[in-house]
Amino acid sequence: MTVSDPAARCFYEVEAAREGWSSRELERQIASLLYERLAASRNQDAVLALAHRGQEVVTPQDVVKDPVVLEFLGLPERPQWRERDLEQSIIDHLQEFLLELGKGFCFVARQKRIKLDGDHFFVDLVLYNRLLRSFVLIDLKLGKLTHRDLGQLQMYVNWYDRTQRESHEEPTVGIALCSRKNDAVVRMTLPEGEKRILAARYEVLLPSAAELEAVVQKGRQAAMVRR
Repeated sequence: MTVSDPAARCFYEVEAAREGWSSRELERQIASLLYERLAASRNQDAVLALAHRGQEVVTPQDVVKDPVVLEFLGLPERPQWRERDLEQSIIDHLQEFLLELGKGFCFVARQKRIKLDGDHFFVDLVLYNRLLRSFVLIDLKLGKLTHRDLGQLQMYVNWYDRTQRESHEEPTVGIALCSRKNDAVVRMTLPEGEKRILAARYEVLLPSAAELEAVVQKGRQAAMVRR
């Protein structure tokens, strides 16, 4: 293996054996710096646990990567995209998308309609995570994430909690998946300590190692500030 960091190498060995990755999938996960992306927001003890035990899904934060790398969609860079184009490409590559998201995800629905006193709203993607035992709603955004987008996602989550969730299930998780976001806006929009509404960026091209390293460092710095 070309992974020089012993902790990262141990992580990939554990995950490849546990998840049954093909050599091609293993190479992709190494190239996309999966270990570094997962480790970015963890403290030292959690990083050591990640290296030796692999990815464990206990909280909603455990299933979110930032960025989510979607190079397998094959979407070329162009100035005009529609959210339905991104959504359709994800559906066409659903297996790869669920693998990139992480462990325990199952597909439930796309464009799930919510009707509120005659008004209709549509959730882009509805997933279920069997490890969290909760619905996971994904709202796709092409541009910069706004406070209105987060408010809309909160409404979707509230509706699922109040009308779809069974008593044995955990509260619904909402993920705003966007091409750009302002972390300060996210923090100020959501209630302090909110753990069920999350925001993450996506990349349609595989970033370079240097670009991903910069993102990882930014994530670690942000995590230190929050602690």
